[in-house]
Amino acid sequence: MQCLGAEHLVFIMGYSVAAGATGRLLFGYDSFGNVCGKKNSPVEGAPLSGQDMTQKKHVFFMNSCNLEVKDVRLSSTVLCVSSCPEEQLDTLEEVQLFANTSGSFLCVYNLNSFNYTQIPNADLLCPRLPVPPSKSFPLFNRCIPQTPECYSLFASVLINDVDSLHRILSGIMSGRDTVLGLCILAFALSLAMMFTFRFITTLLVHIFIALIVLGLLFVCSVLWWLYYDYTNDLSIELDTERENMKCLLGFAIVSTVVTAVLLILIYVLRKRIKLTVELLQVTNKAISSSPFLLFQPLWTFAILIFFWVLWVAVLLSLGTAGAAQVVEGGQVEYKPLSGIRYMWWYHLIGLIWTSEFILACQQMAVAGTVVTCYFNRNKSDPPDRPILSSLSILFCYHQGTVQGSFLITVVRIPRAVLMYVYNTLKEKQDGALSRCMSQCCCCCFWCLDKCLRHLNQNAYTTTAINGTDFCTSAKDALKLLSKNSSHFTSVNCFGDFIIFLGKVLVVCFTVFGGLMAFNYHRVLQVWAVPLLLVAFFAYLVAHSFLSVFETVLDALFLCFAVDLETNDGSSEKPYFMDQEFLNFVKRINKLNTRAQRNKNSLTSEEGTELAIVRQ
Repeated sequence: MQCLGAEHLVFIMGYSVAAGATGRLLFGYDSFGNVCGKKNSPVEGAPLSGQDMTQKKHVFFMNSCNLEVKDVRLSSTVLCVSSCPEEQLDTLEEVQLFANTSGSFLCVYNLNSFNYTQIPNADLLCPRLPVPPSKSFPLFNRCIPQTPECYSLFASVLINDVDSLHRILSGIMSGRDTVLGLCILAFALSLAMMFTFRFITTLLVHIFIALIVLGLLFVCSVLWWLYYDYTNDLSIELDTERENMKCLLGFAIVSTVVTAVLLILIYVLRKRIKLTVELLQVTNKAISSSPFLLFQPLWTFAILIFFWVLWVAVLLSLGTAGAAQVVEGGQVEYKPLSGIRYMWWYHLIGLIWTSEFILACQQMAVAGTVVTCYFNRNKSDPPDRPILSSLSILFCYHQGTVQGSFLITVVRIPRAVLMYVYNTLKEKQDGALSRCMSQCCCCCFWCLDKCLRHLNQNAYTTTAINGTDFCTSAKDALKLLSKNSSHFTSVNCFGDFIIFLGKVLVVCFTVFGGLMAFNYHRVLQVWAVPLLLVAFFAYLVAHSFLSVFETVLDALFLCFAVDLETNDGSSEKPYFMDQEFLNFVKRINKLNTRAQRNKNSLTSEEGTELAIVRQ
């Protein structure tokens, strides 16, 4: 199945490279089909196409103060020029002087600068006077008029009428340096968090939880402050600003809810901190038998970076895929090819599926390494190269097993559809019941997603132990967990929660850095979507690093369950676990028994279980 999906993604990649033109999005193009700053090929039927624009890198609108959209076309002729006029030009003589001094010709290409003031219809082939002063902006390399009245008209027509996909893509490309910097920040934070868990102590856990609380409150405060700043900004006229404001409100609400839930959980579980530290120390002892496990996420991160760069490149190509058509006046338009929108959605599904597949391979490799080290009788002599052995078994025999990642993708697709339906129905006054049903379905799919993730991880460990296929391993893992849940369910949940808080901390600080960086370009950039992608990527990176501890923890307890099933601790069937791990599990059982006894005594005092005592 993964091979079939890969073939489709390769097809989309090849199609986007053949049919797309990323240069049109990155550098801008004129009305005659020429990409600015590039050497172009001629378009049949367009005599002014196919020109060498290597020295002409800026997009100039001949009627920038009176832009109109007619039949999804701009009424103004667009040219590629070598520089934007920085001062107002009131007459054709001044336009001619600007062309002679700067080498930037503001009239159509087939009109020589000498004839600007000579031929009678020159005013139809040159920009409308007066030409406002303009300045080049990184977005599409456009010459943006600087006078207030022209700027507001220019931006409201040009930016608002640009296709939403192109506007999002331009936001990604105009902030590409910021996005790259934030990805590096997420990598550094994830690395620091991984080493924090490696040398965990009670003091570090308290500092870590304090940072989590401060980070959550700080990000919530910044989001609400930015939303307040947007709502009180009277200059907000553009769709980009309104979209950013709506996304900020959504981010603020979601972050507030998440913060409230996490703070409540932290308060409830605060008494389990010491036990969690012991649990992570046991996990670190298992990692110490194969210390290179800590560096294993580096290749996962490198593969994720390569895949994401490739995915964005294909996305840009898909967004610019179109066929050139010659219209009146020898001008060229690019019509979107049929089926591009469907390819874009399939490409988005490929992003989720492939990312989950890469992370599933990491989980399988780590689980195989833990299993190899756990079921080794001689603890003082660990096996040679367990990581390489686990990777070789994964790639040779279990590529189909990690198809459990496809189940996560299948669950996420209807969740996305239901969220879209919910947002659509939210605008209607009579859709309260439908909105409630869609929200309930989203919650159910979210719970199913979490259950499947936990099931997949245990299935991978069982596969590493028994060598069985995914379905058989999942069934065996469920049986083992149901039989031995009393031994480790509660403490396992506490450990996973602390590790999840580490991921939240990485995302919080990365999102905060993104808010501060993107907010400086709020006018002509849809930065809410790039910020969302950065947050998603930060979580993926943090998950790929910290999931080593999570996978080792889950694999240890599953190996412990198998150990209990097959051995009894006698001299004939001794346990594979070491004495320290066995003592830790016994302490957990004593705490659980004491808590249950206290609960039973309380219920007996209230008279709710006296009938059971008499029996």
